[in-house]
Amino acid sequence: MNLRDRFSGLLSRWRPHGTLGQRGEATAAKYLKKKGFTIVARSDRGRLGEIDLVAVEGRTVVFVEVKTRTSHDAGHPADAVDREKQRRLTRLALSYLKSHGLLEHAARFDVVAVTWPEGERKPRIEHFQNAFEPVGEGQMFS
Repeated sequence: MNLRDRFSGLLSRWRPHGTLGQRGEATAAKYLKKKGFTIVARSDRGRLGEIDLVAVEGRTVVFVEVKTRTSHDAGHPADAVDREKQRRLTRLALSYLKSHGLLEHAARFDVVAVTWPEGERKPRIEHFQNAFEPVGEGQMFS
């Protein structure tokens, strides 16, 4: 059974949302789909927190953190994915892989930075593939 088939029951329809963060996530999902990714989960909540997007690219499970801002006044959106956030995402990703029986598949972390100035119809999207390595004890990839 291929990776996309394993996720077939988890796929859901896109629904537009109102908040800046939700619009950014929907925009990132649409962008990644155009790039050939299959989105298999959105806003996946576990007891440890939330993964914005889980996607599949080829045979790789991709955990995507989306950061949306109206400007770079407080820094680049991707800068918000600091070491602690990376540690939390690593734990969430490992939990996700375990719970879905996907530990044998390659995985990586991407960050999508969405800058959407107020009043603008279209945002600027930057995709950072393999943005960071797993962080913390009991690493995902040994």
